[in-house]
Amino acid sequence: MFKKYFLLPAWLFCTVSSLAGTEPQHVPSTLKTVTVYRNGAEMQHHANVQLAQGANELIVENISNNIDLNSIQVNCPDAITIMSVEFSNNFLLPPAANGRIQLLKDSLEKVEKEIEKNNSQINILNDLVTVLKANKDIKGAQNGLSVAELAKLMDYYRNKSLELQQELIIQQDKQKKWNELRNRLISQMQEEEKKNTRKSGQITLQLNVAAAGKYEFAVSYITPNAYWTPYYDIRVDDIKNPLKVIYKSKIVQTTGIDWKKVKLSLSTSVPNQWGNAPVVRSWFLSYINPVTAMEKRLAGKLAGVDVQNDEVNSLSEVVVTGYGIRGASAVETEAIKEPLYIVNGAVMSKEEFSKINRISIKSTEVLKSAAATALYGSRAEGGAVLVTLKEGMSDYVSVTDNELNVTFDIELPYDVATNGKEQAIVLKEYTAGSVYKFYSAPRLDKDTYLLADITDWEKLNLLPGNANIILEGTYVGKSFIDPNAISDTLNLTLGRDKRVVVKKEKLVDYSSVKFLGSNKLQKFTYEISVKNNKKDKISLLLKDQYPLPSLKEIEVDLLETGNASVDKELGILSWNMELAPGENKKIRFAYSVRYPKDRLLNLN
Repeated sequence: MFKKYFLLPAWLFCTVSSLAGTEPQHVPSTLKTVTVYRNGAEMQHHANVQLAQGANELIVENISNNIDLNSIQVNCPDAITIMSVEFSNNFLLPPAANGRIQLLKDSLEKVEKEIEKNNSQINILNDLVTVLKANKDIKGAQNGLSVAELAKLMDYYRNKSLELQQELIIQQDKQKKWNELRNRLISQMQEEEKKNTRKSGQITLQLNVAAAGKYEFAVSYITPNAYWTPYYDIRVDDIKNPLKVIYKSKIVQTTGIDWKKVKLSLSTSVPNQWGNAPVVRSWFLSYINPVTAMEKRLAGKLAGVDVQNDEVNSLSEVVVTGYGIRGASAVETEAIKEPLYIVNGAVMSKEEFSKINRISIKSTEVLKSAAATALYGSRAEGGAVLVTLKEGMSDYVSVTDNELNVTFDIELPYDVATNGKEQAIVLKEYTAGSVYKFYSAPRLDKDTYLLADITDWEKLNLLPGNANIILEGTYVGKSFIDPNAISDTLNLTLGRDKRVVVKKEKLVDYSSVKFLGSNKLQKFTYEISVKNNKKDKISLLLKDQYPLPSLKEIEVDLLETGNASVDKELGILSWNMELAPGENKKIRFAYSVRYPKDRLLNLN
């Protein structure tokens, strides 16, 4: 158990004369927990070491190769006084061994030997073909051969040539396959070599130990060489049910050490931010360069989801007595009857149940003998334990809503290689209340879009990120979730639906052009046809627009609205309609434009 806690600033690099001449002791550290931030990660290592009384120099190895020196923290027992700390990279250590690479190298050596054998076979066959051709020329130049001898010679040449050519084709085919296998092995080796640790860091501690003994150290620090980004899967089985938001993340790390079986947490905060509140000062105006790059700020209204999992360890408090299952205070001396274990609805023996990892248990329910026998008969006289196991990664992730950030804690141990590649992790799955509607703006796009308005979206702990849209089991495209909104609903575009047809056309018979003195008057009449080819009733938001004048000599009059809601400031017409399966509706609107006849306007 640790009793002392040190926060060691970067300037605490000193040389202690009393430690001169002591042999440094190297100790490997084990990475236990990692908290990954949006930019950076906090890593905590543990190390056990036998120390002598008095001055000791301890070198803790297997540290990240790039750390924030101001963030180093060391936790150790009271018997140890930390006198100085120093961080450095050890370039002399070889890269970490990779058994997979060695296996690939062994396979590559065997393949190259087979390629050499194959090349020898091909060379021999080519030589035989050359000899056969030369022998044919010699025999053909001789005289006095009988017809029978010439026929035998021709048969021999034909058969032998065919035999050699067939064998040559077989060997060339083998050569091609061996070369392809060699190329694949080389490519895989290059892929595995990217996962190797190129260099690692070490922390040197100058210690004064009050009493000799074995001690445990905890070292934590922040490294900038890791980050995570959010993204989402939006799943809509059908528009009759709420949509599902699957919260995912992509983790990237190049810390110089592989994370193996670590306790992983993801935090929405950003470390190393300036901690002082802003001070309002005088604001002076000056000219600026209009071409500037604005950095996107990570922000968003975050709200938490409380996750309770206290039932996981409830079995440790259960005692089985002759009267059924009771609490620990109800221990009896009667003959103990074993309870019946029901796991996900299936009966399981006590021995099989004991093999279940406790972190895989989602919930437990204890039934006393009376209730248990009513459900499962006499075999449950000792009571019953109803166990529900966790399903999917979402059940292994707990969400903590802190004051300034949200943290996702993952119960399962994780491996993340230091290769700079994205590793995807499923965090949580939410069912979001949503209202579906179809939307079309035929002046801008001839297609109809399915939209979802999500209410109470603040509870989902969303961050800005891309979203994959899966509609009725089919991937339909990407969207972007922007939770930095102040509206009560979050709008998502789920994709196009070709079964809702919207067509806009200009009615020539109801449109006209007139000249009034020095002015030109044009009338435009449009008809929008909407048809629902789906099997279900739908709600459709239809929008179109009419032009707005920007000059006094231009006049625009809206003549017919088709019962639309009119936004006169924006010139937008909106229709909300319900369409039954197979129903077809038509809407007509018209407007006129008056302007000088010697000028041109873009009226399309």
